[in-house]
Amino acid sequence: MPPIRSISDRVCISSWLGKNDFTDVKALGFQKVVNFRPDNEAQDQIPSTEAEAAAREAGLDYMHIPVTRKNLFTDDVVGKAAQEFASGERTLAYCASGQRAAIVWAAATARSHPVDEVLSSAGGCGFDLRLIRDDLEAQAVRAQQSPG
Repeated sequence: MPPIRSISDRVCISSWLGKNDFTDVKALGFQKVVNFRPDNEAQDQIPSTEAEAAAREAGLDYMHIPVTRKNLFTDDVVGKAAQEFASGERTLAYCASGQRAAIVWAAATARSHPVDEVLSSAGGCGFDLRLIRDDLEAQAVRAQQSPG
């Protein structure tokens, strides 16, 4: 089981999960898992279909939002992630190292919280995201411009 870092009151971040980790995730009190790894990112990763089956067998909700550098800040990725994080369920988000999951969480959260607060939360669990401040500010502006 990889280390888990709490980035907010309801969301935690980890690196990749193996098939047998999902029961441990459930035992830790999580209700949902969000997988940000695209399939075939690495030879040793389990495919998203197997991750979903393992999550559901463990009693977890599961969402797969494949993220690459090209789509990291797109409305599709950030919007879906924002919906998942806003569900109120205790959620574990993961990717290969945890960094991408933290970035997506930050982008989604910047749509509803001050960027300084987002950066502070990420930094508090070991993710220094100051280099993407401009991208997070753009997400905040995007949220203000969206019809609501």
